[in-house]
Amino acid sequence: MKRMFNYKYFGAVAALLILIPHPAYAMHIMEGFLPFSWCAFWYVCSIPFLIYGVIMVKRATRDNTKLKLLLGLCGAFVFVMSAMKIPSVMGSCSHPTGVGLGAIVFGPAVMSVLGGIVLLFQALLLAHGGISTFGANVFSMAVVGPMVSYIIYLFLKRAKAPVWLSVFLAAALGDLATYVVTAFQLALAFPSESGGVAGSFIKFLAVFAVTQVPIAVAEGILTVLVYNYLTANSAEELKTLASREA
Repeated sequence: MKRMFNYKYFGAVAALLILIPHPAYAMHIMEGFLPFSWCAFWYVCSIPFLIYGVIMVKRATRDNTKLKLLLGLCGAFVFVMSAMKIPSVMGSCSHPTGVGLGAIVFGPAVMSVLGGIVLLFQALLLAHGGISTFGANVFSMAVVGPMVSYIIYLFLKRAKAPVWLSVFLAAALGDLATYVVTAFQLALAFPSESGGVAGSFIKFLAVFAVTQVPIAVAEGILTVLVYNYLTANSAEELKTLASREA
């Protein structure tokens, strides 16, 4: 009962935070910013991951309903983290992604669905991102970010690295990977006249590096704290997920 109360309390705080109005200077690629051809391309790239993710969500929660609470907490974590927009330069913002925690706990496929749901609600309710650019934002934050986090965590775990270090690097580098992909997406759509895609890519990276690097470090630290909380209060559920991976 105490554990369920903790989950509900966390969810209530998450809902309160995301409903607070924010300026619409979002790092998610905003509505109407990408040409139609690139919007369609990133939708095509993202849809297979979302379909597979739905299958994995059903498989993860089919036999253990308690995992749904843990799944909801990971989704709320992404909601809260990605809604914390910090002013950057050129009228843009940087923010944490929060996808590393869920990728570590459930794997990257499940996080593609959770990240997609978060991006959809943010686009509809917070003017954060957009529907036309939904595919591009899903691919960067809900596909590549969790995948990088999971691979790093798995590699460090097998290398016998300390758990806190594995979680920290997985969350921080997964966050940075999202922004690298976003910069690449923008560079493909808007190559510079002098340097082409490569020159534009470097410029977009430089725009967000000032704020995003410290944000990634902070996200890594916070993810370690939340993961430690989960290991103390949801040990049974984590063991169940670990046994499935094995």
